[in-house]
Amino acid sequence: MVVLLQRSLRALALLPLLLLLGGCNLVVMNPSGYIANQQANLILISTGLMLLIIVPVIVATFWFAWRYRASNPDAVYDGDWHHSTRLEVLIWTAPLMIIIALGAITWISTHLLDPYRPLDRIDAARPVTAETQPITVEVVALDWKWMFLYPEYGIATVNELAAPVDRPINFKITSSAIMNTFYVPALAGMIYAMPGMETKLHAVINKPGVYEGLSANYSGAGFSNMHFKFHGLEQGDFDAWVEKVRSEGQTLDRARYMEVEKPSEAEPVHYYSSVEDGLYPAILNMCVAPGKMCMDEMMHIDMQGGAGHDSAENRDRLIYDGHRHHDGAGHGPEGYAGASTSEGESEAPGATFPASGRDSRSQETPEGVAPQDGTTGQAAPAGGHEGHAGHGGTEEGSPAPNQLNQAN
Repeated sequence: MVVLLQRSLRALALLPLLLLLGGCNLVVMNPSGYIANQQANLILISTGLMLLIIVPVIVATFWFAWRYRASNPDAVYDGDWHHSTRLEVLIWTAPLMIIIALGAITWISTHLLDPYRPLDRIDAARPVTAETQPITVEVVALDWKWMFLYPEYGIATVNELAAPVDRPINFKITSSAIMNTFYVPALAGMIYAMPGMETKLHAVINKPGVYEGLSANYSGAGFSNMHFKFHGLEQGDFDAWVEKVRSEGQTLDRARYMEVEKPSEAEPVHYYSSVEDGLYPAILNMCVAPGKMCMDEMMHIDMQGGAGHDSAENRDRLIYDGHRHHDGAGHGPEGYAGASTSEGESEAPGATFPASGRDSRSQETPEGVAPQDGTTGQAAPAGGHEGHAGHGGTEEGSPAPNQLNQAN
C-alpha cells in the first residue's frame, strides 16, 4: 500500500505540468483550414474507436488482478474452467466491429481527402460554387528555401506564401534538385516535392492569420532553416500584398533563377514583380539551364522509339546533376558538375581512375586493375595506354577499366 501511495503522489505531481501544456497551441489538432480540420477530426475519431478497446482492457486487467488476488477468500477458483461462449463472443466481436469501423472511415477519408482531388467545399457549411475562383500557386523546393510562383498574377516570392481566406488554393509542387516535403500544418497535410515530378495539393484557409510552413523531409545541411510564413489574408489585404510584391520586387528570369537556385541557408524573403514565361515548366522539366533537354522532350523521344545513332549529339544535353558548381571552376557543360578532361569533354560525375582519364592520386594499383607500366604495385599514368592489360584499339586518354577488358 505504501508503494502504491508513493506512485499516486508522483502522478499527482505531474498534473501542474499537464496544465502548463494546456497553454500550447497544438496547431495540428486546432488548424485553420478545412482540409487540415478534417484530418484532425480523423485522428480524434480513430483514437476514440481504438480507446473503446484499450480502456476496457486496461480496466478489466486491474479489476481481475484485484478481485482474484491471493488474499481474497471470496474469489472462486475453478481449475477446470476452459471455455465460455459468451466471453469468446465478446472478445472477438468488439475488436471486429472496431476494425470494420476503422476500415470504413479510412476508405471514405482516403478518397475525400485525396490531395489531388479538387475541393467541393470551402468549409462544412459552404460548398464550392461556379462563382468561386481558385488561386494557383506553383511551389519549388530549393536548397534550402522555398519559391512560390503565382501564374495568374505574374509574381513570385521566396520564403513567403500568401493566399486569400475562403478561396480554394491549387498547389503544384516540384523540387529543383532533391526530394523535400511541403507542409503547412494549419492548412493541410504534408506533400512531397520531387525533382522532375509534379505533385498536387488542394486546400483552403478559413481564418486570417500568419502560419508556419516548413520542410518535413531532411534534405541536407540547411534543412533546419527551411521555413517560411504563410499569410492567410482577406481578399482586399491579399490584393494589397500582390501590389506590394509588384512594386518592391525584381524580374525573375532564367538567369536570376539560376542564381537563386544556388544553395543558401536562412534566406530572407525575396519578391519578384514579374516572371519569365515558361519558367515553371522549365523547372519542372529540369531544363532551365541553356542547352539542356527538357524531360518532356526526352520522354517524347523515348515514346517514338529513341533517336538511334543521332542521339549521340544529345549527350551534353542530358546531364542532370543536381549538385552543381556555380563558381565556374572545374565544371562540365553549362555549369554542371564534372571535371573537364584535357580534350574538353565532360567527365561523368563520380568517375574514378582509370575511367576518368586523370592520374591516380595513389601510387598503389587499385584492386582488380592490372599494372599499366609492366611492373607490380605501381599504376601507370592514366593518360597513356601502353601496356594496359587487354587494352587495344581505344583512343588515347580514355582507357577502359581492366574489368571490362577481361570480360572477353
